[in-house]
Amino acid sequence: MKTLYIIAGPTASGKTSFAIELAQKLNTEIVSADSRQIFKEMNIGVARPTPEELSMVKHHLIATWSVLEDYNVARYEKEALQIIDSLFQKHDNLVLCGGSGMYINAIVNGIDEMPDCDAEIRKELQKTFEEKGLPYLQDLLKEKDPVYFSEADIQNHRRVMRALEVCFQTGKPFSSFRLDKKAERNFNIKIFGIEREREELVERIDTRVDLMMQMGQKEEARELYKYKDLPSLSTVGYRELFEYFDNRLTLDQAIEQIKIHTRQYAKRQMTWFRKTEGINWLNFSKGNINIEEII
Repeated sequence: MKTLYIIAGPTASGKTSFAIELAQKLNTEIVSADSRQIFKEMNIGVARPTPEELSMVKHHLIATWSVLEDYNVARYEKEALQIIDSLFQKHDNLVLCGGSGMYINAIVNGIDEMPDCDAEIRKELQKTFEEKGLPYLQDLLKEKDPVYFSEADIQNHRRVMRALEVCFQTGKPFSSFRLDKKAERNFNIKIFGIEREREELVERIDTRVDLMMQMGQKEEARELYKYKDLPSLSTVGYRELFEYFDNRLTLDQAIEQIKIHTRQYAKRQMTWFRKTEGINWLNFSKGNINIEEII
């Protein structure tokens, strides 16, 4: 049976280079599981693989959609599975790489259809957000759905509000709609998680943020400022710079906030992946991993 190798882990852990090495060893291609690298306009701030890295192994679902288009996990599941099925026509093995836990979960387990929500509920939540702010909604989500609260990007107010919409509409936790069904896949799945010691990961994150700024992240964010209210741009590395452009932060404060929020995001990613069934952990802090041992 065909095998899909999944490389998961927190941001800045080294997923991309390891996935490329694995794909080269398997003589195959890589499908991305990153909810932001999929957008054409976002490059530096989402640590998209470099042109050199993209030339080493063929990648799919990177820079294929615009931030102006509505893209979500359901759309990703459908598109990614079509690509995977097509690639398995010529390869026995494939590599899927990314840090978006919901996207990976959609490929492994499938997703349940989320209920449509009443416009009045959405309107009331928007009013609450404007009047009381994000911290109030975060506390509300923690009360209504502690499972999703521990896993989600709670700095993304749209995700928080969407989860609360479902909670109020159905009376059930948002997370419960991701647990009811496990899809059948016609290929084997091997999941590997990359982990590093906390101090090392923090250092790698801080170094990456500084490098992004040197590469022109501020200028990239400036180009996207006109789209700042789009869901895709409510993203670490962009929203902090938008606050700088709005004169709510100094540039140094914005950079420090990017580092802090990225560390927090990495922690939430690890929380998610540690609950992933069947994941095999590879500790990169203990030395290089022998790919031969995991194939």
